[in-house]
Amino acid sequence: MASAAKDINPRQSSLSARVGLSTSPAAAFHSPPSSFGTPLASRPAPSNAAFLKQLKPFASQDFKILLLENVNQTGRDILSEQGYQVEFLKSSLPEDQLIEKIRDVHVIGIRSKTKLTARVLKEARNLIVIGCFCIGTNQVDLKYAAENGIAVFNSPFSNSRSVAELVIAEIISLARQLCDRSSELHNGTWNKVSNKCWEVRGKTLGIIGYGHIGSQLSVLAEAMGMSVIYYDVINLMAMGTARQVPTLKALLGNADFVSCHVPEIAETENMIGPEQFEQMKAGSYLINASRGSVVDIPALVHAMRTGKVAGAALDVYPSEPAGNGDYFNNSLNSWTKELTSLKNVILTPHIGGSTEEAQSAIGVEVGQALVRYVNEGTTLGAVNLPEVHLRSLTMEEPNHARVIYIHKNIPGVLRRVNEVLGDHNVDKQMTDSRDDVAYLMADVSDVNQAQLKDLYEQLEGLSSRILTRILY
Repeated sequence: MASAAKDINPRQSSLSARVGLSTSPAAAFHSPPSSFGTPLASRPAPSNAAFLKQLKPFASQDFKILLLENVNQTGRDILSEQGYQVEFLKSSLPEDQLIEKIRDVHVIGIRSKTKLTARVLKEARNLIVIGCFCIGTNQVDLKYAAENGIAVFNSPFSNSRSVAELVIAEIISLARQLCDRSSELHNGTWNKVSNKCWEVRGKTLGIIGYGHIGSQLSVLAEAMGMSVIYYDVINLMAMGTARQVPTLKALLGNADFVSCHVPEIAETENMIGPEQFEQMKAGSYLINASRGSVVDIPALVHAMRTGKVAGAALDVYPSEPAGNGDYFNNSLNSWTKELTSLKNVILTPHIGGSTEEAQSAIGVEVGQALVRYVNEGTTLGAVNLPEVHLRSLTMEEPNHARVIYIHKNIPGVLRRVNEVLGDHNVDKQMTDSRDDVAYLMADVSDVNQAQLKDLYEQLEGLSSRILTRILY
């Protein structure tokens, strides 16, 4: 019977320390279908799945994974079942502690609090991949990671429904002043009023950013009888009877409820500020479940006090605590006390995607992506490297190996790489580039360990090399 796969990997000084026998389960992973597309792992397995050669890179007892910030059990299980050493922590770590922890790990899994800066990644001598068990990746220095051959994966779809449902709940709660009435009754005050309490049917929802979350929100809002308009920097097909408007100003002037669903980039910083609040309809409502830098909070406080804005719901903030506790105060953000003193303002601690269903799906999606990258070199879904995929090897190809060469995107590299590979039969090969980094995968046949070692050393000697891996 063919031997299990092994890996030659450069992130350790001793080559032999990286070569070890291992086994892996033959069962295919399956993720739940996403709302706007079917992820690779959930597609039907080929009929010869039982005969696929399971590439697995390291001796399982040597491969180390660090999971921070209470990554869901589904993700932990997927990684543990591969036989990897998985260390799990419920919280994020201060930078100095993180540097100590990250030095020996091959994979790190994080959520939104852990900051993987260039200073941290510089110390990660064995790291080959980062899993962001969330939507955003702004907490990672993506450019530095790519330039050092570290792939980054995230979960762009899995919590879309959870965020959309939270926004729907907040729209109704703001329209009916539910949180104020509940707080009053908790304090013993019976205050039965209808003044400035509204049905949402017939009202207009304006969505800023019509991506995965914004489009799902659009469908849910229309189901409740709302009219939907949306603004996006690109032309997008509307769901249902929603209508795209040409400018942000046009949206703000016509929406009764405004909901933000944009990424954190330079163009969206303080996207909703004093000028935009003036453009909003009098008595309208603002919801932000995207990124904390999108809304100018002092400007929101002013708009609330003048009556321009009748209510707001915030799930994200410019500065957020690293963990749970009594940390939401003026030492974190100077305007906190003013914000918390306002009526009809819903404040939640970044829980848009914090449902059992979303976190479970994120664990599956990112966990599978990490396993595919580690075991097969597949970069489909990577946010900072070219997307490259080769069909799996089979058990009928026992002496085949997969060469992965991440390199600088400069002229002449492919010629030199193919000179190295030229003494072997290359069954299939694919390469792609993204900015200054290129990613090459090639399957070679009829090779033994001595030949693979020679292949590896020749590729490592090329001046274009960023990272070399050989799976077999």
